[in-house]
Amino acid sequence: MKLSIIILNYNVRYFLEACVRSVQAAIVNLNAEIIVIDNNSPDDSCEMMKNTFPQIQLIANKENVGFAKANNQGVKIAKGEYVCILNPDTIVAEDTFIQILKFAETKENLGSIGCKLVDGSGQFLPESKRNIPTPMVSVKKILGNKNSGYYSEVHENEIGKVDILVGAFMLMKKSVYEAVAGFDEDYFMYGEDIDLSYKIKNAGFQNYYYGKTSVIHYKGESTLKDKTYAKRFYGAMQLFYKKHFKRNLVYDIAVTLGAKVIPLVSSSEKQIQKDIQKCVIVTNNKTHFKQIQVVYPNKKCVQVENLNHFFRQIENKKQTEIILDNHFIETKEIIQIFEKQLGYYKILLKSSTFILGSDSSKNRGEAWLLSEQK
Repeated sequence: MKLSIIILNYNVRYFLEACVRSVQAAIVNLNAEIIVIDNNSPDDSCEMMKNTFPQIQLIANKENVGFAKANNQGVKIAKGEYVCILNPDTIVAEDTFIQILKFAETKENLGSIGCKLVDGSGQFLPESKRNIPTPMVSVKKILGNKNSGYYSEVHENEIGKVDILVGAFMLMKKSVYEAVAGFDEDYFMYGEDIDLSYKIKNAGFQNYYYGKTSVIHYKGESTLKDKTYAKRFYGAMQLFYKKHFKRNLVYDIAVTLGAKVIPLVSSSEKQIQKDIQKCVIVTNNKTHFKQIQVVYPNKKCVQVENLNHFFRQIENKKQTEIILDNHFIETKEIIQIFEKQLGYYKILLKSSTFILGSDSSKNRGEAWLLSEQK
């Protein structure tokens, strides 16, 4: 088997379903498998997986064992030569895995490969490619220095060597994962991807950023950026620093203070307040149009079946809700439309009975169930 996709889920049932559907479309021409691990979600994620995707292997944990341990569970049973760690709140293009695997086959001493991640508004997520968070870099990042050196200078649309990748999408040979003992289970949530990337680099492998394919990451669906997030994130950075760098009194104090003080001053991100002027529903299916229209009872909804007409409809109109029907438009093209950042996006995935979306990386994503139309 060529590839195993490992998806760890916690309490994001609709995003998980959408993710799995996009992955299924992306592995049609590959010898690949999907493995889903659920960390004791309180929603009906496991029931959905059993009913909707009975052929997909599901590990249903009886407790939340954390990101590292759960992904290690999945990789342990993976049959693929390559494994891909993938967040459940992602949407991949039809050719994402094909492109990256083709690139992987050209590289010797390959470590992990990441790709271009964009949020629910189409904005590039800079954590897709990062430098090593040395003590100095960590201190600058904690203090909010925009020139901290935390992010790699490789252009977002290019291919290049990088140090650190993000755990939302990491593809590597299973043998590499095993050679560095996988994710460090001392981390519960956050920091595991930094640690794994650093271990891979220290073992003599080279990590790469592949910016020729984009993946939607509805960042924040599994967890919101609040004080708990800040406490866990900076706590993870403190753990990483202690594990991998020599002790230095000044840096040690700065990182320790950051881990303790930043959570106290952090506040939950405010939801974007938007004034939708109209909804543009891109579909050639009258039933889908009517189903989606019900979600916006007090808004003017326009059906568009021609993409050129679509772009004219929303030109310079940011206050537009754009709903893209995946039955009509391929996922790759949907992601390309996202990257134009023309409005607020929602997607109806193939075979789904809901639309979903998130207006930015700072907003909790939502799903809207569609009613049956007779």
